[in-house]
Amino acid sequence: MIQPARLKKLLQRLVNIYSPSGKEEDILEYLRGYLKRRNLSVSAQPVDENRYNLIVAPPSTDLRLALIGHVDTVSAYDLENYGYAEQDDVVSGLGTADMKGGCAAMVEAWLSLHESGSSALPGALCLVVGEEESGDGAEKLMKDYHFPWAVIGEPTGLVPCLKSFGYLECQITAMGKRRHASLASPQDSAIEVLLNKVLQITHYMSHSRAELVYNIRDLFSTRAGFAVPERCEAWLDIHTPPQAPLGTIITELEEVVTQGPGADSGIEVVFRPVTIDAGYELPEKGQAVEALQQTYARHGLLWATDAFRSHSDANQIWAAGTKPILLGPGQLEQAHSEDEAVSFEQVCLAAQIYLDFMREFFATTA
Repeated sequence: MIQPARLKKLLQRLVNIYSPSGKEEDILEYLRGYLKRRNLSVSAQPVDENRYNLIVAPPSTDLRLALIGHVDTVSAYDLENYGYAEQDDVVSGLGTADMKGGCAAMVEAWLSLHESGSSALPGALCLVVGEEESGDGAEKLMKDYHFPWAVIGEPTGLVPCLKSFGYLECQITAMGKRRHASLASPQDSAIEVLLNKVLQITHYMSHSRAELVYNIRDLFSTRAGFAVPERCEAWLDIHTPPQAPLGTIITELEEVVTQGPGADSGIEVVFRPVTIDAGYELPEKGQAVEALQQTYARHGLLWATDAFRSHSDANQIWAAGTKPILLGPGQLEQAHSEDEAVSFEQVCLAAQIYLDFMREFFATTA
């Protein structure tokens, strides 16, 4: 069985260490020491000159399964008030849902498995960096390791997600000429042309691609003083259902930008897809899925799968040839929010599910 008191202490420490993407050094140092003090063989996989992934795995083993969690968070909404707090069963603080609750549960499950004398099983615990921005930690992980199955502790409310949405990150840039502000006109303004293009895109998505979820993430121009700026750009996040035709969608977006109203304004408008992560869908069969079904049955939990409605490291891991199941404590709706929180009871249940799932999985591997 897991140890809830030990798990809560670990979760509290992880939440109180500020670890936004790109600045994970402190939390990595803490976790590396935490794992070593408990006699786990942990290695550092370099990602860049300062950052690394933590890997706990038996040497020279054909790995069959990995538990994967990212230790980074988004930037704090309030740097004076991001830390751990609890009231009754609710634990709040930056990263509690996304996904330090999942990471703490995975570490506790792995430690419990190790303490039971099962340290040489063909599995790995992988704590990675960079998921909230570039995904460089997962990219590096998949270059050096391979395993047929992975469980990723993103917040799913402990609903197993065998499907994941895809993701497009798009940049739209409008470029014109700087001129005095008193000479401004709509057709000569890079900002106004870009605003119209963004509205054309959102209209297209609302009426022709209603299944897409879009977010206008950034919109800014060059600082021009008392002048018409010569350049303006917008960044869009677009989440797509698991089987969405990304190539067709990208082509349609390009056509909206290059052929819609205002195409002959004299302002150059460029559409560029920067990140393309395809969604995926796993069938309800296979060794890991069946082991998880058995685990849920033992706990008397309803087996009902869903799609994870965001992109994550799972998209890169799937593209690298591994079958990822998303399963973790907390709700996606809580992630990246000012009042992020998670049920500690659910974190404990996640740890126990991970532990029992690994036992079931490795029993069928032997």
